[in-house]
Amino acid sequence: MNGAESLVHTLIACGITTVFANPGTSEMHFVAALDRIPGIDCVLCLDETVASGAADAFWRTTGRPAATLLHCGPGLANALANLHNARRGRSGIVNIVGDQATYHRPLDAPLTADTEGWARSVSGFLRTATSAATVGRDAADAIAAARTGTIATLILPADTAWTEGGIPGTPRPVPNRPVPSPATITDIATLLRTGEPAMLLLGGRTLTDHGLRLAHAITATTGATLLAEVFNAKMERGQGRPPIERIPYPIDAAIAALTGIRHLILVEAKPPVGFFAYPGKPGALTPPDCTIHTLAALDQDGTAALAALAATLDAPEPAIPVTPRPTPDRGAPDLGTPDRAPIAPEAVATSLAALLPHDAIIIDEGISFGRGFSRFTHGAAPHTWMQVPGGAIGGGLPMAVGAAVAATGSGRRVVSIQADGSAMYSIAALWTAARRNLDLTIIILANRKYAILLHEYAGVGANPGRTAMDMLDLGNPNLDFVKLAAGMGINAAQATSMPALNTLLASSFDHKGPFLIELLTG
Repeated sequence: MNGAESLVHTLIACGITTVFANPGTSEMHFVAALDRIPGIDCVLCLDETVASGAADAFWRTTGRPAATLLHCGPGLANALANLHNARRGRSGIVNIVGDQATYHRPLDAPLTADTEGWARSVSGFLRTATSAATVGRDAADAIAAARTGTIATLILPADTAWTEGGIPGTPRPVPNRPVPSPATITDIATLLRTGEPAMLLLGGRTLTDHGLRLAHAITATTGATLLAEVFNAKMERGQGRPPIERIPYPIDAAIAALTGIRHLILVEAKPPVGFFAYPGKPGALTPPDCTIHTLAALDQDGTAALAALAATLDAPEPAIPVTPRPTPDRGAPDLGTPDRAPIAPEAVATSLAALLPHDAIIIDEGISFGRGFSRFTHGAAPHTWMQVPGGAIGGGLPMAVGAAVAATGSGRRVVSIQADGSAMYSIAALWTAARRNLDLTIIILANRKYAILLHEYAGVGANPGRTAMDMLDLGNPNLDFVKLAAGMGINAAQATSMPALNTLLASSFDHKGPFLIELLTG
């Protein structure tokens, strides 16, 4: 058995079922081992940024890590933006990074790089295999780390893969997440009983149906308010589930949402700060007289903490407000592209809420146009909502692929809400969606500009001129997502009105396989 074969046996023994791969020369023995040893679903991606974003969403969908296969340091570099997002979302991923053979590395061949240095910026676990005999053990350690919700990177020099003497690793126990102390629960309960203005801020794994019900019970009993972080890895939403809003992205709205709060209680969340610095505005969003308390730290079990707090407060679960499912907003008739009525974000969100299938997964990279969709979609059928927690754009389409791979055979439809500019960062994801015939509906919000940066110009007080505006314009020529999709094997159509969008959405939900809708919003 060579090192690569021991690696595959270890992956299978430790529960890794899926590898999102963009292989190169250094990984050929690993690829050959994947071919010889059944048990791993190998998903080919045309770029490492697709592989890393897909692995991120696979974790969020299943709670189990997938592996990536990346080619040397530059391949890892291609994956870094979406690994940054995955780290911020606390996703578990096992990166297998091929590298130069140990004896070839000193020759400084063209692909030689500081692979460890690049990996260190996103990895909670990092190791370079030193021999075929250690690969299995190293892989088992990496998988155990990833199962706790961190990125584990195993660098695999080519000779450690092809040399004989491999020994499969054995699964490692994964500890349960710690729970806060009883004293912490008692202190927070005492604080909430004072009646001073308080807010629970939820993040991490607390945004499940159970976690939201517990938080809803606590706030209903104590009069505290409830919000989620601005960007969240995974949130369960829709009819029958307690509705929750997020801290707004615009800094003025975020400050207003927290005004008057004397006590902010963090539950797997971080103290809220502005996404960027803005002249004359604070970086921390909490009021100056607000005290920040931690019910559950980022690495603790926030749902267990909420359960203990609800029990201490004797907080019964209240009735969940009924949010009726809306009917599609039919909008104005299609007047043709030159003179058509503008399509409003609330109309699109309402149609999505009306038509969304049961138990769908929404991947939200709507950036500016889709920013306000949340408050119009509480009445949708029960669904899961995922965002891009790290803010590195281009994660949406790869995540949609990863979620759809994870949901294969479950009957769950994945819906990608995707801004046009950020879609181009990782457009190659469409090819993998077509190759796998994934049950995926992609809505491209085509305003043909970097609208988010137009907002940021105002926020930082800059004064854009012609050159600046040209750099924020995606016209000349216009992107044609229908043709781009067709070129990668995906059926697609353009919508210029709400009736057209509603028809295309409903049709896509009724059919197997991927479908792309280019919605002209600007």
